Amino acid sequence: MKKAISLLLVFAILFAFAACGTTNDEDNTETATESPYQSITMKVAGLAGPTGIGMVNLMKAQDDKTAKNDYQFSVVSDPTEIVAGMTNSSYDIAACPINLAATLYNKLEGNIQVLSVNTKGVLYILENGNLVNSLADLAGKKLYATGQGSTPEYILNYLLEKSGITDKVTVEYVASHDELATLAASGKATISMLPEPKVTAALSQNTDLRIALNLTEEFEKISGQTLIQGVVIAKKDFVEQNPEAVKMFLKEYEASINAANTDIETTSALCEQYGIIPKAAVAKKAIPNCNIAFIDGADMKASISANLQIFFDANPKSIGGKLPGDDFYFGA
Repeated sequence: MKKAISLLLVFAILFAFAACGTTNDEDNTETATESPYQSITMKVAGLAGPTGIGMVNLMKAQDDKTAKNDYQFSVVSDPTEIVAGMTNSSYDIAACPINLAATLYNKLEGNIQVLSVNTKGVLYILENGNLVNSLADLAGKKLYATGQGSTPEYILNYLLEKSGITDKVTVEYVASHDELATLAASGKATISMLPEPKVTAALSQNTDLRIALNLTEEFEKISGQTLIQGVVIAKKDFVEQNPEAVKMFLKEYEASINAANTDIETTSALCEQYGIIPKAAVAKKAIPNCNIAFIDGADMKASISANLQIFFDANPKSIGGKLPGDDFYFGA
């Protein structure tokens, strides 16, 4: 009997040690795998217009205190404010035109990285009539346009050149999108090249206007590449110091862009609320034509580099004098 009791005590003690060991292992495993995300403050600039649309749902998440980082958003209307803010480190991250991203990379000696594409092409040819149904149909006609000295001009020149009609189209540049939208709506500009959301604004004022050509589609037919007009950039030193926070931003930003494309009603209201597009009604009609997208990694690099090559060939100064190096592309 004594031996039996002794054996039972031995087994009980061994079992207790085993149980403690298991519990400790589990606790250690939990401790090892638990790495709570450390939120940081990010100064983010959004640009009014299509380039900023993808950011509005993240702005709302910040206001609702559901964002993983503390985002301090600024909305600007002039791309030169992006240049100043990224140069003096007032911003860590910014949405901007593709050529401006490359220009900043060269200006800041490589201290800029592009994180993702956020906007494909937003340019359209509007006509008050029914004569233009292809690029070739522009021959012998006058085309009003905006964006002289920037990506719209380079895109248009590329399309006209590849269509063999550069010398057959008279292009008259107007100072602003708003001015040209007014001319198109009034009928004074019979054929015009405008970006969204000014396309929607002009169409809403004149029912005789129609979208004659989608230049994103025309660009892809001719070049075999995706037309890119908007990207998100960050200071390279900021990315290197905060890699996990930047990855979290991209995760939340992608979700914000997906929401923009799937919940247009809410996104339209947010565009007006945050000053991206003045009227929700205009935003609602324009968003489907704004080609808001999230492209990162190798696909981002392939698309952006192809576009920058076209801009460089048209005018090296348009991207700061030289093509960016491979370090320009985050995660590629």
